Amino acid sequence: MKHSRGLPAAALSRPVLLAGMLLAALAMTTGPAVGDDAGFVPIFDGKTLDGWEGNPEIWRVEDGAIVGQTTAEKPIKANTFLIWRQGQLDDFELRLSFRLTGGNSGVQYRSREFTDVGPFVVGGYQGDFESGTKYSGILYEERGRGILTLRGQRMKIGADGAKTPGEPIGTPEELQKAIKPGDWNELRIVARGPTLQHFINGQLMSETVDEQEGKRALEGILALQVHQGPPMKVEFKDIHLKRLRLADGRRKLVMVAGRPSHPPGQHEHRAGTMLLEQCLDAAGLPLVTAVYTGGWPADPTAFDNADAIFFFADGGGNHPVVQSNRLAQVDALAKRGVGIACLHYAVEVPKEKGGPEFLAWMGGYFEPHWSVNPHWMLSQTQLAQGHPVTRGVKPFETQDEWYYHMRFQESAAGLTPILSAVPPDATRERPDGPHSNNPAVRAGKGSREVLAWAYERPAGGRGFGCTGAHFHKNWENDDFRRLMLNALVWTSGLEVPAAGVASGVTPEQLAANLDDKPAAKK
Repeated sequence: MKHSRGLPAAALSRPVLLAGMLLAALAMTTGPAVGDDAGFVPIFDGKTLDGWEGNPEIWRVEDGAIVGQTTAEKPIKANTFLIWRQGQLDDFELRLSFRLTGGNSGVQYRSREFTDVGPFVVGGYQGDFESGTKYSGILYEERGRGILTLRGQRMKIGADGAKTPGEPIGTPEELQKAIKPGDWNELRIVARGPTLQHFINGQLMSETVDEQEGKRALEGILALQVHQGPPMKVEFKDIHLKRLRLADGRRKLVMVAGRPSHPPGQHEHRAGTMLLEQCLDAAGLPLVTAVYTGGWPADPTAFDNADAIFFFADGGGNHPVVQSNRLAQVDALAKRGVGIACLHYAVEVPKEKGGPEFLAWMGGYFEPHWSVNPHWMLSQTQLAQGHPVTRGVKPFETQDEWYYHMRFQESAAGLTPILSAVPPDATRERPDGPHSNNPAVRAGKGSREVLAWAYERPAGGRGFGCTGAHFHKNWENDDFRRLMLNALVWTSGLEVPAAGVASGVTPEQLAANLDDKPAAKK
């Protein structure tokens, strides 16, 4: 739909500031130096639309820029968008250059798709710009509340939707002078919690604090707009993203689901991870979750503002973290205090490549030729008393591929066995192999084994490992599910509720997002 963009009379009659006062105000409202590039990562390669998706009749790459164009011969009936598919935005800073020939455009952020309306339809916050002189730099909410903050305004939107203007940035007419019509301009958008700032060419154009309950957005997609109407052409280049540590006491959990493996109902990495995310999102905790499916994220900024990372994926030599230089990347995050949690096969890495790191990150891991992976029913289950991860969890029994005889840190400092049980002796009688058995396991007949553990790193940060979840159906078990939800909250550095993280799972939720796998041969 066409934007409803009329300026209120009050804005048009605002007194013009004296030149000296205006210049001083403008100097105070410019952002950080443009040369401060620390933490910025390119999300457009300058050559292709890899990682972006939109109508190919509208969007192309030309001379190092993304081009969106409509013509008199091929007009569009509604606004259309080029969507960044590699991730979503929460708190961030975005920099790009744009050039507009005719019409109107903008950058959508923390937005969402309206797939029921049509392909590439997006609504939400927009950093607006146009070929005219009124709207560049405003905050507009596409398919929502319309204009939220005009150029030159500081605006607070209360929980009830009431708007309270703050000290003006400057007059719209003077701020327009910072914009170069028909030429390249730099747009910078900064979003920290409810505070949203739009800069053009280093000049703050609008600032909004959006606290309206049920309307504001703290996360969502990024997209570029081509507007309906007369023919237009918009170009974008030098698109760089920097993720910011979350504001307002929130924590961020990045959840990595591995590629499909095993028959249906087993190693359902995507479905299991998305189910856990749904439960966490419904719990009302100050925890932002970001799920990446299909293995290691294509988003080059995926972990930049993470407080914890969860891996549910195939392990061993195929573990996502042992490829390329990723061990070093995750090790740097762990040394910064980022929590690391791994589930089922993801607790296993090669002893020589990953073993030392997993001991440092999580306090333990599945070591081939030392640990084993039998299928068995939990027996004589015990839970750690007094640890946050076991809050509200009762002893439970599930038939699963419960790995045991983990390799743990030589020093027990900071390491807590969370879940333990006594495996049947039959599980220790299999032939020797990298996963099946070994003399050390055979010698431990009748002993209790640790199946899940929590680790407080001496230098800061937390780790958690759990060996179950081979079978997707086990997420029906309320206590197993609560244990994992508690663990993810704890690993993220948040306080676990006194009764644990409560959740419910319907059959429909359990059946959602399963991988399309061929049925097992009989």
